Amino acid sequence: MGSNSYNPGDIVIQWLPPGLSLQISLDDQLAPCVDHVLPAGHKPPTNVSPHFASPKLPLNGVRVAGQGHTTNKTAKSMVGGILSSRLRYQHHEERKDGATFGLDVVSCDDMLGIEVTHTFEVFADVPVLRSWTTLRNQSSGFMTIMQASSLSIGGLTNGTRSWSESYSVWTANNTWFREAQWQERSLPDVGIDDIGLFELNDGHRATMARFSVSNQGSLSTETHLPMGAVTRKDGQDTWLWQIEHNGSWRWEIGDWQDGLYVAAGGPTKTDHAWEVVLCPGETFTSVPIALCHVVDSLEEAFATLTEYRRCLLRPHVDYERLPIIFNDYMNCLMGDPTEEKIHALLEPVRGCGAEYFVIDAGWYADDSNWWNDVGAWEPSQKRFPSGFKALLDGIRAKGLIPGLWLEPEVVGTRSVVSKQLPSSAFFQQCGQRVEERGRYQLDFSQFVVRKHLDSVIDRLVYDFRVGYFKFDYNIDLMTGTDADVTRGVSTGAAHLAHHRAYLQWVKDLLSRHDGLVIENCSSGAQRMDYAMLSVHTLQSTSDQQDPLLYAAIAAACPTAVVPEQGASWAYPQRRWSDETNVVTMINSLLGRVHLSGRLDNLEPAQYELVRQAMQVYRDVIREKLRTARPFWPLGLPRWHDEWVALGLAATDGTLLLAVWRRSGSNKCYLPLPKRHRNLLTVTLLYPAKFEAQIELEEGGLSIELPPVPCARLLQISP
Repeated sequence: MGSNSYNPGDIVIQWLPPGLSLQISLDDQLAPCVDHVLPAGHKPPTNVSPHFASPKLPLNGVRVAGQGHTTNKTAKSMVGGILSSRLRYQHHEERKDGATFGLDVVSCDDMLGIEVTHTFEVFADVPVLRSWTTLRNQSSGFMTIMQASSLSIGGLTNGTRSWSESYSVWTANNTWFREAQWQERSLPDVGIDDIGLFELNDGHRATMARFSVSNQGSLSTETHLPMGAVTRKDGQDTWLWQIEHNGSWRWEIGDWQDGLYVAAGGPTKTDHAWEVVLCPGETFTSVPIALCHVVDSLEEAFATLTEYRRCLLRPHVDYERLPIIFNDYMNCLMGDPTEEKIHALLEPVRGCGAEYFVIDAGWYADDSNWWNDVGAWEPSQKRFPSGFKALLDGIRAKGLIPGLWLEPEVVGTRSVVSKQLPSSAFFQQCGQRVEERGRYQLDFSQFVVRKHLDSVIDRLVYDFRVGYFKFDYNIDLMTGTDADVTRGVSTGAAHLAHHRAYLQWVKDLLSRHDGLVIENCSSGAQRMDYAMLSVHTLQSTSDQQDPLLYAAIAAACPTAVVPEQGASWAYPQRRWSDETNVVTMINSLLGRVHLSGRLDNLEPAQYELVRQAMQVYRDVIREKLRTARPFWPLGLPRWHDEWVALGLAATDGTLLLAVWRRSGSNKCYLPLPKRHRNLLTVTLLYPAKFEAQIELEEGGLSIELPPVPCARLLQISP
């Protein structure tokens, strides 16, 4: 390795891929530090006080056994570690692969013999920075890694004095039935304040203040989305990030040298019982994160991140067709399918224009007591006396592609499969299988597990011609198996290995079965992350059964998932009013349609409302979904807002706008994005003949709706 000839303060990298600029310089220990990440065409401020000019936060947040901290940041923090400051810059290399631009920054510590390669990626001209690290043990002994952050960057407050009063932090709650609900808090409210930072002396670079959000367990987005944002209150500076991992993760913000930093990554020793032992020559690669910086509003950052997420998607014919999916679960058969009930639904489903018919939970069970008996995935003969193959053939005869619900990662405690597979196939704790809610967790890092599930999927595809799977997951394990702890594999490392093996298994399935659609569902949307979504075709957004509450979820979900992947339920009911049935239909129209409900029981006028909604989706909406950018005229929806609105800005210049009135005044003003304020024509797309008074006004439009809970879908054209 050896030393280099660089000096403190040297700018060693000025990287200019399409869409953004990245500058890296060296701190006084010659560790690389990100000076700025800016959208193309923007320059860092020039009239900055020396207090703010150089955040100099080491890029690599790495911690190994026995190495603590050098600053006032404590062991609870992701930054300020001894090793991070000793990782001296060595060299860098730029790469280009088609429309993907890459940068590798290599740093080393001679004392321990560790090499860290920090990799950045930019797709095409989308100004979003993707980042991860790869650690290599170049010593002659073992090395225990306890943290490998994917990015640490200071200077988020952009040279702003009194920045703690100027910026706020955003987090997103994501609980079952209440997904993607964002909250804004001031920095002082989360314990971060710039008061007194100028008086730091004796070499202190920061206080102990920090604010963190983390997840531990198998449900990667249970409680919070793996996202965060920092915005300036004038709406002219926004940082937005996401962690792309389907397991445990953490991000934090805090003060550093009179500014704000963010650090983010996957599992750590402190939070998740994760550590990895590297033998000489071995490597470990952290999980990716994405960082978006716009000199604009949070809404613009979400739109930019939407474009970035599209670059992650595995190519699939589903994104070209965006078909309508009928699923027999929500407010319909609710896990109790039978041959008779399904036959009754087929003609109404076909008549609405659906292209998939998915049989949800229960198809494998003779009765409703199936929860802890899953795992064999053989169809019930009692529910389908004419034969399951005959039923699925009948679905195809109606022009519909059959789909099935499956929970491949678990085996019920009463299942015969729990006795057929070896103990190594399951998560273990102190020599015992881990039982959670009547299920055992399969370990996908084991070949026997992947082979078993391959045979299950192949049988259902080849024997029954299944073209769609809804992959569900309904337990949450805090960490992985301890079966290999005696060999130096931590439970956190075992968990990470399982998560990565599961993703690879899904990729292999899709490669083997061309055209197969696999939906990601985990108790609604409790794994709505872009490790899962870069592999699975689409995402269930919730299990919420109240259409008025669902409106807040459906409107917020484009913050977490691109419209062409985000599937929200539409489940009309005979007992509901026409206005309530319109609400449930509009909940699904600006994303992927998950149609459900007992369509066979609807009155003719109710059924016609459903058919019209699906016609609007097929004729007008779905061709725009793949490239549309979301916006929120009333701001991000809050759970009890009286009015909620979601818009999609299409590339042809038109706007699609869903508006829900849930309570309060029956009139609302909706500002439109500045670039679209010259639009002239408003069309009530759905329901076309229902009451709505709409007027274009300067900067937006006003809408007056009936004084009952209701919704309308508008198209606004040049």
